[in-house]
Amino acid sequence: MELEIYPTVDRPPEIVPGRPQRAWMDRFADRHPYRCLPLSMANTTGWELLNPVAFTAEWNGGIFQDDIKLTPDRPHPDFHLHVKSHFSHGVLTFHAGYLFRTPPGWSMIAQGPPNHIKDGIQPLAGLVETDWLPFPFTMNWHFTRPGKVRFEKGEPFCFITLVQDQALMQFQPVIKSLDRNPELKGQYDVWQKHREEFNKRIFREDPEATREAWQRYYFKGEFPEDIAPKPKHHVNKRRLKTPTFRR
Repeated sequence: MELEIYPTVDRPPEIVPGRPQRAWMDRFADRHPYRCLPLSMANTTGWELLNPVAFTAEWNGGIFQDDIKLTPDRPHPDFHLHVKSHFSHGVLTFHAGYLFRTPPGWSMIAQGPPNHIKDGIQPLAGLVETDWLPFPFTMNWHFTRPGKVRFEKGEPFCFITLVQDQALMQFQPVIKSLDRNPELKGQYDVWQKHREEFNKRIFREDPEATREAWQRYYFKGEFPEDIAPKPKHHVNKRRLKTPTFRR
């Protein structure tokens, strides 16, 4: 399967596989947030579009296009094409610089990089039917209050991932009692027992529990007490492919 990427400008932004690192996660003691596998997996389940030039964006709170002021750190020939105030009302618009084409039935979600926190501005998310669309889309961020925000060179301004969105409509959400699934309930009860016991040991500053620091069942794809076989499809590190050039 191929994700086809067609540049629409002479110097399009760099595209790289999603990176797991986040500055706020690094600042924790022992980089504790990286123990949360769902966070790291979300960070790497897609590709990042990287900002080509550092700049400051300032919004005065007004509703017009010129109420956002954009100041690059240095002159850049494509800055006016890359980012601008287009929709007004405090919305900052990036142009991706590419037209994407996905296989039939696959759409693209364009959003901010997962778990990448910026004070004063919020990324907006959009789902695009890239299996037929013959023109590119924009990536938009909305100021949450008047003020200045910084986008550094190499910082991701857009994160793209793929989804078979049509298939979602085939799902019927059904709320059930765990008692109706004895096998799952038994697995849950065993996990809950181990979780409560481990937390009590941590609270008592038990040396062995303190040394372990956290339970690794989900990270390793294991069940407590080996109550079921390991899932064959479990992964704890995402390795997406880097875009290649083809003439």
